[in-house]
Amino acid sequence: MAPRVTIEEKRKRMLEIFHESSQVYTLKELEKIGPKQKGIVSQTVKDVVQALVDDNLCHCEKIGSANYYWSFPSESAIHRKTRKEKLQKEIHTLEHKQAELRAAVEQAQLGREQTEERKGLVEELGEVEAVWAKQREEMKVFGECDPVVMAERKRAAVVAKDAANRWTDNVFIMQSWVRDKFNMDVADFNKHFGVPADLDNL
Repeated sequence: MAPRVTIEEKRKRMLEIFHESSQVYTLKELEKIGPKQKGIVSQTVKDVVQALVDDNLCHCEKIGSANYYWSFPSESAIHRKTRKEKLQKEIHTLEHKQAELRAAVEQAQLGREQTEERKGLVEELGEVEAVWAKQREEMKVFGECDPVVMAERKRAAVVAKDAANRWTDNVFIMQSWVRDKFNMDVADFNKHFGVPADLDNL
């Protein structure tokens, strides 16, 4: 069984087809040439060529109803040179940024040298923060007694009471209407609709 060809190897072989011939091809022509000359499975030729186009290693131009592909050796060299220059600029920028960050770190460390006094202050700060965290937890326990919370609960209770009385009044209105309209006794109404006999306003 032949070893599996990697995508990078396929890209390399496809570029060789272009560079060795310096010709322009259609996709159908490449699908025929690829397997014969470079051992690239025809079903993968389209994806390989498109990957080269996406990376600007190969050109594609639609003429009529067909797409034409080409890549010349000189363009590959120019592309590599451009890529190298871009990477060198990025390296220079990152090195400059690294130098700035190192300088900022050194500046920030001034006055923060580890001394016994600083060590004691850091420990004291940790203790204070621990106490503060504990007090916050205790505050949560007494949160229900917060005047703001209590006032909000009272307001909500008033709203709920008004709503309950409003619906109770609606039931009484229905009782009266059914009694007058259908001559139904209130007790029968309550029994039929599951209304408690002791229903009253709060």
